[in-house]
Amino acid sequence: LSFAFLFNDSFAQVTLFGVTLPAKLGKESKLMLLNGGGVRNRYMMDVYVAGLYLRKKNSDAGSILKADEPMAVRLTIISALLTQDRMAEAIREGFEKSTGGKTAPIKKEIDMIVKIFYAEPIKVGDVFDIWYMPGKGVTASKNNKKYDFLIPGLKFKKYLFGIWLGEDPVDEPLKDKMLGL
Repeated sequence: LSFAFLFNDSFAQVTLFGVTLPAKLGKESKLMLLNGGGVRNRYMMDVYVAGLYLRKKNSDAGSILKADEPMAVRLTIISALLTQDRMAEAIREGFEKSTGGKTAPIKKEIDMIVKIFYAEPIKVGDVFDIWYMPGKGVTASKNNKKYDFLIPGLKFKKYLFGIWLGEDPVDEPLKDKMLGL
């Protein structure tokens, strides 16, 4: 396990498993700060580094999920064993946990998120950014190439970010790290 914290003024970038999560994400009015980051472990395998970006530091998962504020999750792939199918399966399982098994009403939206992992083969080093902007909704990019979709609604954002921050997250130690705990 390799960690490096580089301090610059009042913010810090974090390096985990050779992946640097920048201290800031976005531009100007959309600028967010790294709240925390960690490594997703699935079946005893480290698969991606995840960072949570918010307007200001917050360690209260419930308030983050309820907040109608800009936020983002950055996923950087670190395992060559993570395929498109495995990532899609993991995201679908995350929604099952986040919604308490009630995914039917948001099936179309889940399918839109899952599609980003099928656009091209997944390889080590790929960076997926999933954004929420109030009044607009959820969008995503891969390796800085923005996908052409927008999923409106605060409720969907709660379920999506609940994958990592909900009461039954996909990875409890990762949740704690993303909350900066």
